Amino acid sequence: MLRDPTDDAETTREDWHGVLDFERAWPSTSPSKAGAVRERFGLSPARYYQLLNRLIDRPEALQYDPVLVQRLRRLREARRKKRFARRLGQSG
Repeated sequence: MLRDPTDDAETTREDWHGVLDFERAWPSTSPSKAGAVRERFGLSPARYYQLLNRLIDRPEALQYDPVLVQRLRRLREARRKKRFARRLGQSG
């Protein structure tokens, strides 16, 4: 099982490099990412995305793969904006 790549005490570069490499290589059109995440990292999809979101905020991740990390940050921000807009629209 993958250790938390954001935990400096236990993490190795290979742990978080592996997460970023997996994310970069995964085809966006493939439907079974959840199964691949469970098989490769031993994590539920929810836990994987929690780790990935913390990981992309690390300066080391940005240095390792700036294009991927910036793309993931943009996607995360777009999802957040969409969620907040939906909440505001429903509340009033």
